[in-house]
Amino acid sequence: MAAISLVFAAVPSFAQQNNVPLQLKGYSKTIPWHGVTNGATNNEAAAPMNGTASSSTIPLWQFSINSPIDGNTYTGQMVGRSPFFHGARTTNIPTIVVPLIIQMSDGTTFDPTATNSTCTPTGIPLTLFNNSPIFQSASFTFGGTNAGTGQYVDVFQRANFWTNVNVTGSRYHTALAPVTTLAAVTINVPSNEGQAFSVSACGHSGKLGVVNVDWLDNYISGSNGLISRLGGTGSSHINPTTFPIFLMWDVVMSWSTPPSLNACCYLGYHSSANSPVQTYATLEFDTTGVFPGVSDASVAAHEVGEWMDDPDGSNPTPAWGHVGQVSSCQNNLEDGDPLSGTPNITKKMSNNVTYNLQELAFYSWFFRQNPSLGVNGWFSDNGTFTTDAGPVC
Repeated sequence: MAAISLVFAAVPSFAQQNNVPLQLKGYSKTIPWHGVTNGATNNEAAAPMNGTASSSTIPLWQFSINSPIDGNTYTGQMVGRSPFFHGARTTNIPTIVVPLIIQMSDGTTFDPTATNSTCTPTGIPLTLFNNSPIFQSASFTFGGTNAGTGQYVDVFQRANFWTNVNVTGSRYHTALAPVTTLAAVTINVPSNEGQAFSVSACGHSGKLGVVNVDWLDNYISGSNGLISRLGGTGSSHINPTTFPIFLMWDVVMSWSTPPSLNACCYLGYHSSANSPVQTYATLEFDTTGVFPGVSDASVAAHEVGEWMDDPDGSNPTPAWGHVGQVSSCQNNLEDGDPLSGTPNITKKMSNNVTYNLQELAFYSWFFRQNPSLGVNGWFSDNGTFTTDAGPVC
């Protein structure tokens, strides 16, 4: 499966130690399906139209649409069961949270299981993450329309295909359940692959952790990586029927070695590896205050939303761009990228914490489908996009 080229906005040059600006630009990354030979096939590549549960992967369903913008037919896969097959149904995806304690060579430690008493929100980042709308049910109203209850990305997906599923109310669900949290894994990062930069961030003595994204992903998905070492059968072990999320706290990723703020910052990514396909995400719970518009669960909302609608990072679309984090053109169904940097949706939960959730773009926006299938006829779940992506980029 060919990788799709992703184009990101130009990154300004920053000093690495002194005179570092308070605010940095954050990006999302997609690492397309890897760890397989060319021409390899698996259940993902032949996902059924209705998303019937597979015994070897998470449930996936196949879409096919003729886009009026260019007359081409686009086919891809999404997580769950098809909203085009009417009827009340819930699809549960066993999800595993793996907290990563990042230990830098200078002794700076970024531990999501430790108590944060100074940055917003206060508390244990792992606990705050697990109590967020990424995993806990809440009610959502979009533009005066009650979209029902559920986890944020579950309700987003319902709003995404509202024309097809609102006849069943809130009974269409694609949920992260059950959610299992494993013991934290400590990663000792070599000095040439990670560094703690002084950036006047909240907490960690004003430091932001930065690791090389390729090194980290190999540590996670390589031949003897965490996915392999934490693997096993059943929903409490990582395997292709589960969705693992590798969680960091105030640690982001650089695309240079050694890491540099001149080549930074990926806040999270989603990916897939091996055959049968193993989908996964790596992301940070952010309390630094360094990235405008980014806080707490907003990165997770971006990555989980993209995992839902583009699980292997290769769902093709007519080219779009010059919006969100994309300064040029992009041609895949990454529903967070065109809205990176927009004001967040906020949701106060039962723990009295108000979480930030990034707005996501609808299926109809990418394929220029008019009228939109989305709630209120919108093209994104908070109404920022009221028209489609426009001419082919």
